[in-house]
Amino acid sequence: MPVNGFKEWDVVCEAIGNGRQDVIFRKGGIHEGREGFSFKHKNFYLFPTLFHAQEDYVTEGSAPVRSEWQVGDAVEIKFLCKATKAVTLTTWEEVLAYQDRHIWTEQTIRDRFDWEGKGMHTGSIHIAELSVQKLEKPWVLSYEKKYGGCRSWLELPDPPL
Repeated sequence: MPVNGFKEWDVVCEAIGNGRQDVIFRKGGIHEGREGFSFKHKNFYLFPTLFHAQEDYVTEGSAPVRSEWQVGDAVEIKFLCKATKAVTLTTWEEVLAYQDRHIWTEQTIRDRFDWEGKGMHTGSIHIAELSVQKLEKPWVLSYEKKYGGCRSWLELPDPPL
């Protein structure tokens, strides 16, 4: 059975893992496929991504020192998530109901909500409510090229026991 990883900005992974955020909004990445994005896995590990301007899009937290992983870098997987509810929101009022449950700026979410492409229409965004388990010890993976690209889901190797 494959082990699922969900790519998310490092600063957001930390907010989720430390209880400051309990939802994920997602519109989809360039490589999501013809059908576009969906929360197709109920259980997944958060795979932190680096993005040099993360702090411009969140209300708290700071950007990583580097802007991307290099092959061979040690990536720490710290959190296992369960999507307890996954829906598509189609009104801005529905989106605003979650405003106290995440660290993204309103403009960041608005830009995603208004974006159209890859099977998603403007005026909609996917959201998953989460329960989170912090791993007893971080699971360290060596970064591989296959983990790159603009897509949300990754297939990961089996975690250590």
